[in-house]
Amino acid sequence: MGQRSSLGNANPAVSADGRVSVAGRHTAHATAHEAVAETRQMLEVYATFAEEFMALPVVRGVKTPNERFAGAEDTYCIEALMQDGKALQAGTSHFLGQNFAKAFDVQFANKEGKLDHVWGTSWGVSTRLIGALIMAHSDDEGLVLPPKLAPIQVVIVPIFKTEEQIAAIREKVQPLITALRSKGISVKLDERDTQSPGWKFAEYELKGVPVRLAVGPRDLENGTAEVARRDTKEKKVYPLESLVNHIEGLLVDIQQNIYQKALNFREANTTRVDSYEEFKQILDGKAGFVAAHWDGTSETEERIKEETKATIRCIPLDALPEQGKCMLTGRPSQRRVLFARAY
Repeated sequence: MGQRSSLGNANPAVSADGRVSVAGRHTAHATAHEAVAETRQMLEVYATFAEEFMALPVVRGVKTPNERFAGAEDTYCIEALMQDGKALQAGTSHFLGQNFAKAFDVQFANKEGKLDHVWGTSWGVSTRLIGALIMAHSDDEGLVLPPKLAPIQVVIVPIFKTEEQIAAIREKVQPLITALRSKGISVKLDERDTQSPGWKFAEYELKGVPVRLAVGPRDLENGTAEVARRDTKEKKVYPLESLVNHIEGLLVDIQQNIYQKALNFREANTTRVDSYEEFKQILDGKAGFVAAHWDGTSETEERIKEETKATIRCIPLDALPEQGKCMLTGRPSQRRVLFARAY
């Protein structure tokens, strides 16, 4: 049992009616230390995916006893902030201790040859991450997709009126398409003649395609293409011969920019408060995360939730010790916790 024993299936399952569900993964370990290490490791896997692929900054933390998974010893979580100022629990990882092993009599033979109950974990994310992606980045024109997750990273919209023009454009951009695909970049050439270029521009904005190229007869004469990026709406004209390297770098820049924008939003909407009155004012006005002192009791936590509809989203793992007083009761507090209204 030095290594984990895996139980369950974390792969998405599609039911007969087309609904998608993601089951949690459970592991069993010989020691509490191994189980906690697994729990923390999986939290970091989820946090890394959220930040590096979804461009979604998250707070790594642990839930209070009131908010943790029923029957767990500890629930670790990643919390994200959406554009409307509400928090979203983006993923959880639970250290179950031996509670479920004892309830269901799951045992193993330890090194001494004696039967002992396993130490368990349970962790998972769900399709709510799709909602997080939409709510964290999108705007009034539609989706804004991070390049690392976009099914189509680059779309080329040819501007043409005749078969000769589209044939000439196709011939000119084919080497570009081949070169981009050789670098693992997904490209679509939209040759449809049933929709206008303007209609296509709006369609791909709605779908969140990170980079859009427009190429018409005049561009062929000049050896150029118009490049539009979805995140900033910026448009510039570049020589076709230098587009491969430019687009490759542009996709990296867009990924970083989307993340930084979300991070800046979270930082601008995280407020430290010391009084209960200020706490309620922030929730009703600015919203977002509120960092405040709490006396550590379930009674205080429940009262705050009942009166304000805000919950303790987590105790951040990187929270520094800070002597203070609970904003509600005035009792001693050792660190600030993150409150927010949530989905």
